[in-house]
Amino acid sequence: MTLFVSRLVSIATPIMLCACAAAHAAGITYPESPKKPVTDTYHGVSVSEDYRWLEENDATVKAWSAAQLRLARSQLDAVPGRVALKARLKDLYGNAPVKYYDFVQRGALFAMKRQPPKNQPFLVMMKSPNDVNNVRVIVDPNRLNAKGTTAIDFYAPSIDGKYVAVSLSENGSEDGSVYVFETATGKKLKDVIPRVQYPTGGGSVAWNESGSGFYYTRYPQGSERASEDSNFYQQVYFHALGTPSGADTYAIGKEFPRIAETKLSSSRDGRYVLASVANGDGGEFSFHLKNPAGQWVRVADHADLVREIEIGEDGKLYALSLKDSPRGKILVLPIDNPDLANAKLLVAQGEATIDAMRPTKSRLYLRYMVGGPTELRAVDLNGKPLPSIPTEAISSVELGVSVGGDDILVGSESYVTPFAWHRYSAASGKLVKTALAGAARFHFNDAVAEREMATSRDGTQVPVNILMRANLKRDGSHPLLLYGYGGYGLSETPNFSAFHRVWLDHGGVMVNVNLRGGGEFGEAWHLAGNLTNKQNVFDDMIGAAEHLIKRGYTTKENLAAMGGSNGGLLMGAILTQRPELFRTVVSQVGIYDMLRVELSPNGAFNVTEFGTVKDPAHFKALYAYSPYHNVKNGTAYPSVLFTTGENDGRVEPSNSRKMTARLQAATASGRPILLRISANTGHGIGTGLSERIEETADTFSFLFSQLGMK
Repeated sequence: MTLFVSRLVSIATPIMLCACAAAHAAGITYPESPKKPVTDTYHGVSVSEDYRWLEENDATVKAWSAAQLRLARSQLDAVPGRVALKARLKDLYGNAPVKYYDFVQRGALFAMKRQPPKNQPFLVMMKSPNDVNNVRVIVDPNRLNAKGTTAIDFYAPSIDGKYVAVSLSENGSEDGSVYVFETATGKKLKDVIPRVQYPTGGGSVAWNESGSGFYYTRYPQGSERASEDSNFYQQVYFHALGTPSGADTYAIGKEFPRIAETKLSSSRDGRYVLASVANGDGGEFSFHLKNPAGQWVRVADHADLVREIEIGEDGKLYALSLKDSPRGKILVLPIDNPDLANAKLLVAQGEATIDAMRPTKSRLYLRYMVGGPTELRAVDLNGKPLPSIPTEAISSVELGVSVGGDDILVGSESYVTPFAWHRYSAASGKLVKTALAGAARFHFNDAVAEREMATSRDGTQVPVNILMRANLKRDGSHPLLLYGYGGYGLSETPNFSAFHRVWLDHGGVMVNVNLRGGGEFGEAWHLAGNLTNKQNVFDDMIGAAEHLIKRGYTTKENLAAMGGSNGGLLMGAILTQRPELFRTVVSQVGIYDMLRVELSPNGAFNVTEFGTVKDPAHFKALYAYSPYHNVKNGTAYPSVLFTTGENDGRVEPSNSRKMTARLQAATASGRPILLRISANTGHGIGTGLSERIEETADTFSFLFSQLGMK
């Protein structure tokens, strides 16, 4: 990274250091960020900004970014104890237990395997969950690229397990091409399919019955790629093995939305292929099924409010529907006549939220979301409830793959119990731990996890999950790190984390908030925090902070906040709306300019979640909370560490550049505003282990130095 930055500096316009008083913080002189005013008008409202030039990727911007990185490195590397801290993190993360995940049963059991200190997870296969001593490596990106910057985006084995299609991308870009490997030998075939995977639409593959080819998602290619829609209009094509990708045939997708995000899956016998098509990130889906006659049938559209469909082993489709049931209900319909009008209700809506499902031979497993923690339940194929499945309180449960009959893999963890895969025996009703997850090298025997309810601005009760040392005295003396996300209907669930262990070891308290915008209490909870209701998310986070201070867990001077991506937007909003409430903030790969975000390829996918400036009501809400537009000169802002990756295809790095420049010019607190830019990462997906350790060391170093932690 140093050589790359140095090269950028050598070819770029020199950066002058600003001598103005506003650019100094604790002895720091910020790189000069010239103001070049630009004004836009939205619905009669004039909006001006000074740093649009930082949206470019020219030599001047590269030199500015390099200067910001040099400044950040000079501050972070000088933090006392950083070397020892990095060594501890390298030990914890580099010697973390092996973990298997993303299972697929196709003759053999396929899985991704994470094995530190290897930089990247790799693809393996085994005979059974208890056969870890005979695991065979199929594709290892660490061998393909010793730098650790090649990543597997996804994989899909053929129905007979003879072949596997694997998407590979570079430098955290998630811009993937699919390659085909022979599983018996690991040999790579000549087949290469470009532009199958890209953020945020993602990518997917589903094999046909004979294993002679597969259906795949495809972005515009050739001359189409030069258009402004090159990262939109994802369609489905078919590739026959042994033929050039240029000969691939169109299957479906011309009627899909511009911001389609398509996921493909095959039935166990490969006779049916299901396409799940999201309309951007806001939670609207349609489903299309290819039958054995080669016809694609639309099973559900956006208005049907179906969120998930699974193909059962009994020749039926199981649909998770929110129609008149915001916490979810399960419908069943025949696969040969998939008409929702004739669907039968299998499981009615209950008090908890149905979050996921997994059909097996004679039962249906359901994961229920209970405000953040999850539970696992089961019914037979007539909907009759079966005996409950034991799980730890305040824990997360992951539905794994079926491993024969009605037995399935069940993953579980909590804030104080490490992740492990269990095989659930339908016959005995017992969970038996497998060898698929090694023992953790640390524990939380000295800690407790508790849930309390904070009150948001409008009176809504918001869960806060507090991980702390046992018998902690609530005297306000403890550094507290507040984490949140609140978007896309995604739920924050309990997790066992080395990050948490290090934070507690240095005297901190860790708190995770279940904000509106997530799915912790069903679709109503999500809708209460999206589009014009987005301000509720920020109010929830602020309410949680005030609750923790009032309860004596911390004080304003000891309070830090952290979030990434949509959680980075959250950080930008709370630090501009309540700058006096937080001592320091770490904001990772965040969105800050909410008026121009939809102009980026990925930002367009977010319109169904955030809204669009083209709509007057949406614009009013976006402008009211857009962090970049709500920075005020002369305000005492908390110290902030912004992080971004140059190859981020999900959130334009210019968001972090512009927000950094604006805050550096505006703050009157004397506390540092730093920007950490990584040249070989993107949004975080596909980031190598060594780079993750470096960024985590920087995060802790910044927090420790700002909060006075030893």
